[in-house]
This record gives sequence, C-alpha cells and structure tokens, in this order.
Amino acid sequence: MPVQTSDYKGPPFFYLNGHFETVIPSISRKIEGVKYQRERIDTPDDDFLDIDWIRSGNKKLLVISHGLEGNSDRHYVAGLAKLFNQNGWDILAWNNRTCGGEMNRQKILYHHAASYDLRTVIEHANKKHDYEAISLVGISMGGGQTLRYLGESDFRIPSNLKKAVAISAPCSLIESAKTLDLAINKVYANKFLTRLRAKIKQKAAQFPEIDITGIDEIKTLKEFDDRYSGPIHGFKGAKEFYEFCDPFPFIKQIQVPVLLLNALNDPLLQGDCYPYALAEAMPNLFLETPKRGGHVGFIMPRNEFAYSELRALKFLSY
Repeated sequence: MPVQTSDYKGPPFFYLNGHFETVIPSISRKIEGVKYQRERIDTPDDDFLDIDWIRSGNKKLLVISHGLEGNSDRHYVAGLAKLFNQNGWDILAWNNRTCGGEMNRQKILYHHAASYDLRTVIEHANKKHDYEAISLVGISMGGGQTLRYLGESDFRIPSNLKKAVAISAPCSLIESAKTLDLAINKVYANKFLTRLRAKIKQKAAQFPEIDITGIDEIKTLKEFDDRYSGPIHGFKGAKEFYEFCDPFPFIKQIQVPVLLLNALNDPLLQGDCYPYALAEAMPNLFLETPKRGGHVGFIMPRNEFAYSELRALKFLSY
C-alpha cells in the first residue's frame, strides 16, 4: 500500500522540535475520567499480568499495549481508552510484567519481544467475553510487541482480531537502540536507566544470584542490557538481545490491516523504523510518516486528544 498522506498539521507553536513534542506531553498531559477495573491473570510460566478493563457492554474490544517503563495510566494509554470508550468500544489496557505496580514472580521481567504475554491477554479476553471484534493499538515498545505478535507464525491469531495500529514503534529495534547513544538523547536514556536499575535491584532481592555490584555506575542502556537485560532473558548480551527482539522481520508476515504512525522528527527512530519499501509491497500495511509528532506526542492545539489517538479511532472504525 503506498505511503499514506498525513493530515496532522503539527503541535502548538511553542513545541519547537521533536524533543519538545516528546517531553512536554510526557510531563504535563493529563487525561481525566478514566476508571479501570483491574484483573490479575496467570501466565503459562506461573507468573501474572495485571490487566485493566473498561467494560460498557460493547461488542468491540480495544487492547492497548504501553511503551518501555510505561503502564496503563500513562497519558497515551488513557487518551486512547477514553476516546475509544466514548465511541462504543470496551477497553483492555494491559501492564507488562513489573509495570503494574508490583514485582513479578519469575526471574524474567519484560522486553520488546514479550508478545507471548500479549497473546495470553488476548486469549484470556476471548475466553472470558464474547467480542465480535478485537483491535490492537501498541505504543512505542508496545507497538513492536504488537507487530511481532501479528507476524508470528507459530500460532493463528483469533478470527475476531480485525486490525491494529502501531504508534511511534521501533520497527527496527537495532537502529532505534542506537539513537539512545546520542548525546542529544541522553535525557531519555537516563530516565530509562534510572527506572530499570531500580527494578533490577528489586529483582536481585528475589534472586540473589543477580549481581548488582556497580549497577549505579552503568552509564548507557547498551551496557545495562549487556549485563542484565540480555542474560536475564537468556541471551549473551545486548547485541543478541536486540536481534531477537527486533520486530522488523515479522512485519512482512502480517495478514491483518495495520496502520504504522511514525513521525519523521521522532528522536528515537531512524532507518527501517520507516519501512517504506515494505509499505509499497504490502497491501495491508498503511504507513503514515508526518513531519511532526515527536515520540508519542502528536499533540493538537485545543484538543483533549492527540492526533495519533484520533487517527487510530478512524482507522479501526472502518
């Protein structure tokens, strides 16, 4: 499908560049009136996931996957939940392991390739409720998880899963990870590092074999992933970990219609995160790359909802 022309006109005038468009909403945007009902479900490996519902008796369900170190309360999840629920959808916003407010039981945490947990969530929703249609929206890391889930070949996706949207998705995780080594992106890397260090310290209390000596001296995410994320999840180091978690090889195998919305001024995306060749070759991949938007920004003047949320609603409603 040819690349889509974007209708996004850009943020308010004082959002000067992609960094402003990324950081300001992350710090200041608030969505009021979203009230979830939490449910804890078991995973096949004797762990648990906390999932948050808004059930209004609708026949359509939106499943939302959050970004790295996010959760169901983040503005970009709450905005989608509120908008879609107002327009006749039930909502299921799931929290990756360790992201729901409580440390998980197993030694592993979560990562970009944790599509197995998304599979558990969708299977649970279908067993518990009778939805005519399910659609997915994944944001940032959650977008990568969503793309991987849809393109995996070792199972068949449910027949009632109709469409998906990936927003600010690191389609090429290997290339996206390199952006966090740039000096201009140090603020993002440091934020992630601070939160991930704290989680590894908690995990080490559960599993004393995890050595946290010198953890506070780690300066880059690659160094952190070399020492912790890779080995904890069964990989030699960061390189092997990134290669496994990369969603790019799975995109060409997706069969359902997918909208990929990645801004050209996103400071955390580059290269094949804009898969133009795939979009030209695949009739079901709709690639929209507006000039503005930042990373999970897409703010609109005098509008409660972001362009990405309104665009997702339009795409998934037809």
